[in-house]
Amino acid sequence: MRVALRILSYSLLLLAWSHSLIAGFQASAWALVVYLLTGGQYTFYLVWGSLLRDLRGAFRYIRLLSLVYYYQKLNLTVPQAFAKTVNRHPNKTAIIFEGQEWTFKDLEDYSNRVANYFLRAGYKPGQCIALFMENRPEYVGLWLGCSKIGLVPALINSNLAGQSLLHSINAACARGMIFGGEYFEIVKELESSLSDVELFASGGGDSTKSLVQDDSSIVDLDMEIVNSSVEAVPQSVQTCTNFNDKLLYIFTSGTTGLPKAAVIKNSRFYFYCAGMYYMNDLASISNLVLYDPLPLYHSTGGVVGIGLMMVFGTTVVIRKKFSVRNFWTDCCKYNCNAAQYIGEICRYLLSAPENPEERKHNVQLMFGNGLRPQIWDLFVRRFNIKRVGEFYGATEGNSSVVNIDGKQGAVGFTSVLFPFVYPVRLIKVNENGDVMRGKNGLCVQCKPGEPGEFIGKIVKNHPSRGFDGYVDKEATEKKIAHDVMCKGDMWFRSGDLLIMDEFGWMYFVDRMGDTFRWRGENVSTIEVEAVLSTVLDQQDTIVYGVEVPGVEGRCGMACIVAPSGGLDLASFLAAVKKQLPSYATPIFLRLVQHLDLTGTFKLKKIVMQQEGYNPNVIQDQMFFLDAVKGAYRQLDKCLYNDIIEMRCRL
Repeated sequence: MRVALRILSYSLLLLAWSHSLIAGFQASAWALVVYLLTGGQYTFYLVWGSLLRDLRGAFRYIRLLSLVYYYQKLNLTVPQAFAKTVNRHPNKTAIIFEGQEWTFKDLEDYSNRVANYFLRAGYKPGQCIALFMENRPEYVGLWLGCSKIGLVPALINSNLAGQSLLHSINAACARGMIFGGEYFEIVKELESSLSDVELFASGGGDSTKSLVQDDSSIVDLDMEIVNSSVEAVPQSVQTCTNFNDKLLYIFTSGTTGLPKAAVIKNSRFYFYCAGMYYMNDLASISNLVLYDPLPLYHSTGGVVGIGLMMVFGTTVVIRKKFSVRNFWTDCCKYNCNAAQYIGEICRYLLSAPENPEERKHNVQLMFGNGLRPQIWDLFVRRFNIKRVGEFYGATEGNSSVVNIDGKQGAVGFTSVLFPFVYPVRLIKVNENGDVMRGKNGLCVQCKPGEPGEFIGKIVKNHPSRGFDGYVDKEATEKKIAHDVMCKGDMWFRSGDLLIMDEFGWMYFVDRMGDTFRWRGENVSTIEVEAVLSTVLDQQDTIVYGVEVPGVEGRCGMACIVAPSGGLDLASFLAAVKKQLPSYATPIFLRLVQHLDLTGTFKLKKIVMQQEGYNPNVIQDQMFFLDAVKGAYRQLDKCLYNDIIEMRCRL
């Protein structure tokens, strides 16, 4: 009898539960109908257009975070992670350089020699040592070796000279500098200004070697490390740094001011290279061999490309300098199945004559930043590229986005369905770059189709959301926006304008502030203005970037108050070339009688930039730097037409 009653009770409970469940479904169904009738179908439209992409991205992002958190738990530095990679396959080729091959063990041994030498020389954890040399395997071994004893290498742009180079060395507070023998003369010119900096020379030809050996103020580093031990430094030294410590300084112009030393911690290094590895699904490419023709002082070539080798065991192919002629030849020769690019590289490759190697290669994926939407489809079709992994991110930033689906023209995406998962936003700024705020004092978020500044939420001490900024603390603070989405929050300001469509795909618009991009490099107008003013005996000068048809980015144009005695163009150009890298040398000159340097200075600069270099509009005398003749020419209407119609080489 009791059993029967118990069964009856359970049956009644089950019936009641089933009834309530059906009622719940009915209520949900009615709610769904009401939702759709009131316009909620737009959400389903967004689901249709973005959910599968978001799920793929989320899965890859979880794998990325898992690796970063795992290394955080182990308190693993990059040199320690590399040691693990060496143990997995010591005899595998790590770096290929113009015919040379370095195994993982070769690189480990070389970097150990470097570490032991600087340890004996009395260098301490946290001190900075500048690195100024061309691409080669030793470049990687030198900074890796320095980092093994806690030194922070500052990777300096190898195109610099004069005051630009001196500024970078001083900005990093370097105790010493390792320079390539090929830059002996450039460094010697600054020697009197580097009395507190120890100088070490590495590489160079026989003639340079003899000069170094005869110079008591410079240490021949190659000779010193030959006798250094290949054994790992003591464990007590290895553990003096941790996961959250500084690893590198990489210079970036930012959006204002002179080049600044951006802090790259071990955690950020992992996030960069692992982000590219997982978000681009590089694990799906067997026996990955990466072609990395980019400068190793750049974060894309020197952190992402080299990081894939150090952390994931990828074989990486590097060159002294990028070569259009040898790009596809190298890819075929070394059987590369992935390659890196910047927008300029893609344009250069498209402008080159066709050759058989450009279709015979085995490159499955090309990833980088700056591939213009206008040439995207042509580039992919001509070179038979299966996948393009365009991405966007600032060297010093805490946020990046990646185009995981090869969406033409897009630099990446953010989820419109789950925006809280990866907090990046676009906010409105005015023409001067100032943040626009609503009545509540918070920033105004852009709607789809509205251009805005890209920002990323800062979470202190978070391995991926933290913002490490620059060596210069004041410059760091300028990159932080407060009270953005709510009172008390902090967000990193990229200084770049992007635009987002309704599905969350993001597209690059332009750079903000006193920086423009030319020949794959960021050019600081303030730096160029300072050099020109010095060359012209403190004459007033303003510099800005102007667009040229058929060319990526903006080239430099200088507006100069004409000297009373006239301007000797040949002497001016020679003096400028001594102080500025080639990409920062102004292509256009405009001579004016005076410049208004009042509070409306920015407006005047904007007006001049909009006027450009059109002699049909501008009555002032103008000149154009002829790349063939290596001299400035009078810019007349005929030459202007040649430039506009792309008949003139820049």
